[in-house]
Amino acid sequence: MPDTAERLRRAAAGLFRTKGFNGTSMQDIADAVGITKSSVYHHFPSKQALLSEIIELTMSQVTPRLQQVAESGEPASERLHRALVLHTTAALIDRDYVACFVEEGRYLAPEFMATHLAKRDRYERIFREILEDGIACGEFLPEDPRLWTMALLGMCNAAVRWYRPEGDRSADVIAAHLADLAVRGVSASEPSRVGDGVR
Repeated sequence: MPDTAERLRRAAAGLFRTKGFNGTSMQDIADAVGITKSSVYHHFPSKQALLSEIIELTMSQVTPRLQQVAESGEPASERLHRALVLHTTAALIDRDYVACFVEEGRYLAPEFMATHLAKRDRYERIFREILEDGIACGEFLPEDPRLWTMALLGMCNAAVRWYRPEGDRSADVIAAHLADLAVRGVSASEPSRVGDGVR
């Protein structure tokens, strides 16, 4: 059985995703777990500290696995596909935690924000470096890798909002489809692109 701190993190993450960080009170979190508000403060000194820990745990679980994919030595297209599947599957399976990272991290106070931004930048840099490798060897179109990174992660992150576990497609299937679309979109071997011939 999860300990009280984990139950609080889970309850808070769910509330932050559905009600927003600013729309959730420490009393809401206490009520969701069935303890007193003072007990919440025993585990977490503030709502900010609670959000920061949720984000930290999310990043610490996914980033090392992503780094392994990036360093695998496979062609850039394979690494990008695997990285996007990993990212999207994690996001869909653990929507509450990932939504805190993607959406609610912007509400962190300055004392937590610097750490959050450093970890976020490291995470995004892994994708950017895969794209840079693909551009350098001719696998990917010679576009701005920073822009590609924002676009591809934005597409995958959006799935958190519309994915339903009870739907007819599993998280794995959706992740693979989105990764397929992404790799085709950046591939230099595509015969044409939207906008070609339009002047």
